[in-house]
Amino acid sequence: MAVQPPHRNNMRPHHESKPSTPIARTLETAQERTEAVTQKVRSSITGLTPREQIYNLPNLLTVSRLVAAPVTAYLLVHDQYTWALALFAYAGITDLVDGWLARRWKLQTVAGSVMDPMADKALMIILTVTLAVKGALPLYLATLILGRDASLAIAAIYYRYASLPAPKTFMRYWDFTLPSAEVHPTTVSKYNTFLQLMLIGSTLALPVVTASGHTFSALQGMDLHQAMTYFQWLVAGTTAWSGLSYAFLKDAVTIMGTNEELKAKQGARGRAIIGVTFGSGVAAAVYFGLTAEEEELERQPKVDLVAF
Repeated sequence: MAVQPPHRNNMRPHHESKPSTPIARTLETAQERTEAVTQKVRSSITGLTPREQIYNLPNLLTVSRLVAAPVTAYLLVHDQYTWALALFAYAGITDLVDGWLARRWKLQTVAGSVMDPMADKALMIILTVTLAVKGALPLYLATLILGRDASLAIAAIYYRYASLPAPKTFMRYWDFTLPSAEVHPTTVSKYNTFLQLMLIGSTLALPVVTASGHTFSALQGMDLHQAMTYFQWLVAGTTAWSGLSYAFLKDAVTIMGTNEELKAKQGARGRAIIGVTFGSGVAAAVYFGLTAEEEELERQPKVDLVAF
């Protein structure tokens, strides 16, 4: 039986199945290089900083406090003091609960360390402006509180941009899963935040208490408005102290990275920003306070000595 010779196509080597034209080889080489560069860029970007899991219950409660701030102001503008006080109490309770949950279940994140004071300050800023417009808070105290928060916000913008690893894009700037700097509230700042919240809560509760006949009759022996004035002075002092502490303490903000010299320069610049901006706010608050005192003295009745 004659053996048929193998077909010529079956004798072709495997590597000859690919196109062998110069154009095809050029396109194939370009595609391989493009894929290699793409993989290299992706690996370099994802390896810059580790990402965090920010979707947890403590951060969810923190976001709910952010939403509660404008709603409370809306209720306050429409003289719904009872509902505004209730929502403010919810914000205070969740502030304690989300911190306890984060510590208990090891859910602390850098994003949470940023959003938690942000929620407190959003509530404080919005209600401070609303109460000052309604005349429930003096202008000097509102200026001092808002000036401190504004100076810290400006410094935070600088800290975030300066400490963010390259590439410094808009999307990466607002991506809080990429931590670059961490805020450590000072001791006096923690007490000041508590006193500020107590002041706002007392200011919200004052019309509710005075509107209740039974409760107000039991407090008639106390000068509530004078007590509120003393409390406002206390909050003004702790607010000034707290703002200046961020301008002088080096460990209030931790910048991530390995270049210690660059981190020291960035920290010094951030503290200088707080010192200049908050110093201007303190000067404005002092001016408003003295002006209000002079106006109060002018409104007081003068004794006519000639009549005696």
